[in-house]
Amino acid sequence: MCSRLAASLTKCIFCCLINVSFIFMFYFLSMCLHLFVADDIISQLFYYLLQLCIVQPSCQRALTELRYPYTQMRLSLQFIGRLLCSHTQMVLISGGEFLMGTDNPGIPADGESPQRLVQVDSFHMDVQEVTNRQFQSFVGATGYVTEAEKFGDSFVFEGILSESVKNQITQAVAAAPWWLPVKGANWRQPEGPDSNNTDRLDHPVIHVSWADANAYCSWADRRLPTEAEWEYACRSGLKDRLYPWGNKLNPKGQHYANLWQGDFPNHNSGEDGYVKTSPVKSFPANGFGLYDMVGNAWEWTSDWWTVHHTAVQQHNPTGPPSGTDKVKKGGSYMCHKSYCYRYRCAARSQNSPDSSASNLGFRCVSQEQQ
Repeated sequence: MCSRLAASLTKCIFCCLINVSFIFMFYFLSMCLHLFVADDIISQLFYYLLQLCIVQPSCQRALTELRYPYTQMRLSLQFIGRLLCSHTQMVLISGGEFLMGTDNPGIPADGESPQRLVQVDSFHMDVQEVTNRQFQSFVGATGYVTEAEKFGDSFVFEGILSESVKNQITQAVAAAPWWLPVKGANWRQPEGPDSNNTDRLDHPVIHVSWADANAYCSWADRRLPTEAEWEYACRSGLKDRLYPWGNKLNPKGQHYANLWQGDFPNHNSGEDGYVKTSPVKSFPANGFGLYDMVGNAWEWTSDWWTVHHTAVQQHNPTGPPSGTDKVKKGGSYMCHKSYCYRYRCAARSQNSPDSSASNLGFRCVSQEQQ
């Protein structure tokens, strides 16, 4: 027995040393490549190296026999995961003043008004929504279980479900009957047990609650944006504009966001190329270099929800100190002017912090460049 443990320990240590050596060698190489190669390409190369080096059968067999080395490897994975996250491209959003909200609300009940002068300090923001691939790295490093997985179900839009799944559901949301609670739906299985995300690793992660998003941000040494930071970044310096790119939804016939086209909720024509989520960076970036600030997936913010705002100038507002719902921004692939005209910069909506759905995701911010 002792000899077997010794052999396993030796194998594990040897494997770890080789893996860590290769990983750090690539890390320092990437610092040099940074001058010539885009960050997202380096991030992809680094991710595949992690997959190749860490998830080796020999390591897995050795680690199953040794609890302590497994714990140490888990800690190493968390460190390496953070290292991977540091390669997720962020852009500096230089602080300044902007007009938040609007005096011409598209949905008055959402508290879009009054328009008010707000000042925010500089911060860094992810250029894209957090993807399934990135969330997978987080879960692999920490063993985190999302709230949808704990609850056993999550809400999915009826139009993307198979008939077999729909036939098993006997209830729906009264105010929005196209939302169905699907057993087994979560970030791994977006439409329930008969689905998976293996072909959507570069799509935004969905079915994540506010707590799930916050847990990821904490692990990555980041945080969720405030509503003010999010809207400031979305507007990217443009004043009194409906969308991140201007006032026309499809200027010169070009689609700038993954939104619903057609008759909601009966038919999505998919004119923009998608009827569900799309890979991040599928549409043009805004003036700050940020992708999918509207459409694709809703994005959690750190603010508690309120519809009562003051017109008094504010500096780095963070919303009320407590509440029952959290603010989400940006709209999703399900948004259409006839139903959910919330893909405007000033638009906003809310969900309880434990909510999850097939169109709800997030992105991170940080005060420091990572």
